[in-house]
Amino acid sequence: MQVRQGIPEGEIARGCYLALGNFDGVHRGHQQLIGNIVQKARTEGKLAVVITFSPHPVQVLGDNPPGLLTTRAMKEKLIAALGVDFLFILPFTRELAQLPPETFVQDILWPHFQPRLVAVGFNFTFGHRGAGTPALLHRLGEELGFKVEVMAPVTYKGLTVSSTAIRNALDRGDILLARKLLGYWPVLAGTVVGGDRRGRELGFPTANLAVPPEIKLPGWGVYACLARFQGQVHRAVVNIGRRPTFGPALPATIEAHLLDFEGNLYGQELELELRAYLRPERKFASIRELVAQLQEDCARARELPLNPETGRRNHTQGHGVKYTAENPEIYHGQIGAGKNEGIDYCPRQETPAGLSPGTN
Repeated sequence: MQVRQGIPEGEIARGCYLALGNFDGVHRGHQQLIGNIVQKARTEGKLAVVITFSPHPVQVLGDNPPGLLTTRAMKEKLIAALGVDFLFILPFTRELAQLPPETFVQDILWPHFQPRLVAVGFNFTFGHRGAGTPALLHRLGEELGFKVEVMAPVTYKGLTVSSTAIRNALDRGDILLARKLLGYWPVLAGTVVGGDRRGRELGFPTANLAVPPEIKLPGWGVYACLARFQGQVHRAVVNIGRRPTFGPALPATIEAHLLDFEGNLYGQELELELRAYLRPERKFASIRELVAQLQEDCARARELPLNPETGRRNHTQGHGVKYTAENPEIYHGQIGAGKNEGIDYCPRQETPAGLSPGTN
C-alpha cells in the first residue's frame, strides 16, 4: 500500500473504488466497509483507495476530545492489511472544517479522485458542522457520476461496533469485549523511557512506556499482555496508573515487567498487546505484600500463549486467565478473525432512499 499526504497529483487515483472516513481503530465495522471496497475494486480491475484525515477532526474541533484507539502508524498498518492500494491522508484544519459539504465533494473529492464508488459508514458526516450526510453524498454522486454505498451497522450481541463502544469497554478494563469489537487485541505502542527504578529494586524491573498523549488508555489497573519489540515476544505484566503504594498523587505511568527478559530497552519502540485485566490498582500495606501480589500477577501472565502453535488453553492454574471457545486468541497481525463469533453484519436500520447498503 502506498501512503500519500494530501490530495493526489495527476490522474493516479481516478476511477477508483473509495472508502471515506476517519476509521479510528480500524475496527470490525471499518474492516467490513474497506474490505467490500477492495473486493469490488479487484473484481473490476481498479484501485482500492482509502481517504482519511489527520489529525482526527475531534482533536481540532473538540473541547475535550476522546482518546484515539490507534497511532497513525498502526492505523496505516491495519488498513494496509486489508489489501488497499492507496491511502490518502488529508490534513484536517479549521479551514477544511469550514467547507460546505458540497464544496468538499465538488472541489476536492470529485476532481482529484473521480471515484466510481464511494463507501461510507451509516453515521458518516462531513463538511461544515457535519451538514454532509450519506443522503447528500448520494445526491451529489448522481449529479457528478459516482455511486454511493452506505455500510450498515455491524453489531456484536446487540451492541453496535463503534469507536465509542470500544473506548467504553477499555474504560471498564473489558479487554475481551474490546477485542471482539476491534477484531484484534488492543495495543499500546510507544517508546521506552527512563523511570525511577523502583521495580528493579523490588526484583521486577519495568519498561516505562511513553505513548502519544492523544492515545486512549484503558482503565487504571494491572493487565496481562504480550510485549513485542525487534521481533521478540515476551509475556508481561503492565501496571497503568499512579502506583499509590509509593505515595499520593504520583504521575500516571505505564510500566511493563517483561517475563524471562534481561536487557536494556531504553529508547526502543515497544508494543504492549493487552490480553486480560488482572486486578485494579491499589495501595498495599507493605512492600512485602506488594511483592507477593506481583508474583501472583506474573504467574497469571505466564498462562498467555505466545504464538498460534501453543494452542488454546481451556483450563486455569490458580487465578490464571482462562482460554476457551468464548475467549479465543487473535494473534498479532491478524485482523477480522473469527467473524462468526457473534458478529452480525446485517443491516439494523433503514438505508436512506436511493442508497445501497453495504454488501455482506
